[in-house]
Amino acid sequence: MSEQLRRTLRDELAKITLIDPHTHINPHSPASTTLADILGYHYYTELAHAAGMPKAEIEDPAISDKERVGRLVEGTVPIHNTTQYAWLVDICRRFFGLEADTLDASNWEQVYEAASQRMESAEWADTVLRESNVEAVFLTNDFDDALEGFDTSRYIPCLRTDDLVFHLGQSSVRERLAACSGVEVHDLATLRAALEQRFDYFVARGARACAISLPPDFAPQPVADGRAASALEAVLRSGTGAEESHRRALQNRVFWTLAELCDAHRLPFDLMIGVNRGVYAEGVHQGRDLYDSRVSLIQYRELLNAFPEVTFPVSVLASVTNQELVSYAWIFPNVVTNGHWWYSNTPTFIHRDATARLEAVPATKQIGYYSDAYKLEFVAPKFAMYRDCLAKILAETFVIDRGWSEERAVALGRQVLRGNVERIFPGR
Repeated sequence: MSEQLRRTLRDELAKITLIDPHTHINPHSPASTTLADILGYHYYTELAHAAGMPKAEIEDPAISDKERVGRLVEGTVPIHNTTQYAWLVDICRRFFGLEADTLDASNWEQVYEAASQRMESAEWADTVLRESNVEAVFLTNDFDDALEGFDTSRYIPCLRTDDLVFHLGQSSVRERLAACSGVEVHDLATLRAALEQRFDYFVARGARACAISLPPDFAPQPVADGRAASALEAVLRSGTGAEESHRRALQNRVFWTLAELCDAHRLPFDLMIGVNRGVYAEGVHQGRDLYDSRVSLIQYRELLNAFPEVTFPVSVLASVTNQELVSYAWIFPNVVTNGHWWYSNTPTFIHRDATARLEAVPATKQIGYYSDAYKLEFVAPKFAMYRDCLAKILAETFVIDRGWSEERAVALGRQVLRGNVERIFPGR
């Protein structure tokens, strides 16, 4: 019974048209142009490298897209067992006519040609969205993105602020900020004016969130004007060579200002917590970062208390932090559980973490999933994986164990898949 019930619920969940609340899609080139764009996704290059494929063979700039695919098809043989490889097979079956359960020496060239032919269409991105049952995707936009040349109702802007908080000591970042805002930063007043201009610009063009990725040791707190002024002066004078105490004080001041501006503009502030950058220095591109179990959400208590009207959708990099996130969403009205990020994005962790959330967090405070995709083709297989997990949880925990009706279980699934995205990130 449970297996048939799970399939029934999964099929009902698959009918829900999605809004993907976090991606890295480039709206000017949202879909892949060759199979190399798909196999070049960092999951495949880092797993192939971890399994023994030399970095130089993966990142060789002299080879063609087709040769790169041939190399990666061979290099990914040891990862056929992984969930990430299952996404690849799903994509090739769903979009490019693959009938086998692996992409290998016997069939990859045929799939490559089929993919190239389909991707030549000017309507390819629209086709992928339609066949994936996706209405819109959120973007990750640099603070100086012009936000022009694309449909912002389909590709929804999101202001990403990592550079503003952590790299303002770089002259290139300050120059970019001055160029896009029209304000040259030389004191606290001009710093705030530049940040306010960016918020006004993004909100006027349909932005529905502000977001930042945060290291494990970051603990935001307010910084008094005098201390912030001396920190900014030191950073403007010495750049990245300024003393760490000054750099940290300025980071906190900028971050706190961003939270104030989110409050003023009624923007949710997505916090993606726990990334240690560059842990594996010799890793492939985007395959160098890892989580750190020393992170704790207690570091954000002052922030969460100070801004009760700001909604904070929180993603944690490691499943080991999920119970803490559940407890914070349980207690704080402004904390929302957000997706299953990166190293937690496999069925085992999703099932455990999503079950804990559905059992303990108000249904209105859960964003079930986001794809984190760089190309549109990945949205469908990733959400399919999540729906499988969600259907199993709804079937076993809610219908069988609690006696819910199938309709009630599907309604809960619809809420965390779609309804909460629209409520937490409303259009203007």
